[in-house]
Amino acid sequence: MLKKIILIIGLLSFGLLASPIKLLDQNAKDIVYQIPLKKFQKFICEAKLKDGTVIQFVSVKSMLQVYYHQKYFLDHKLIRSNIADMYVQDFMTGDVLNAKDALFVFGSRLVGPHGDDLIPLKNQSHVKLFKLEYGGTKILSYSKISLGLIRYLDM
Repeated sequence: MLKKIILIIGLLSFGLLASPIKLLDQNAKDIVYQIPLKKFQKFICEAKLKDGTVIQFVSVKSMLQVYYHQKYFLDHKLIRSNIADMYVQDFMTGDVLNAKDALFVFGSRLVGPHGDDLIPLKNQSHVKLFKLEYGGTKILSYSKISLGLIRYLDM
């Protein structure tokens, strides 16, 4: 038990030093769910487009909706070019991670800005701590996330 407490205190102190994704526009809304980003800064993630533009999202689920449906968002002029890279924040510390390097918790008690979501974490230690607080039924690497899962989360 003492080990868990020390680990939690350590992670929380690292969180104070972390540099989370900075909100680019205080009035911005998520392009999928039209939710104000500033209300949910701990969940914000972003995509860098091939033309260099950066778009921010209210959650991983929202960003992946756009990723899996880029043609729709391009055709409707909601994005200017395809996605080149995606970035998420470790929920425990705020550290910015390339989405391809993160682990994602599915099925936790933590509700995202638009319902069930995938919660990004940096490593297994952070996953263990997160699960102590919020639970979680499955841990996924980026490569295991599918369009079907995103559709399921959006139901």
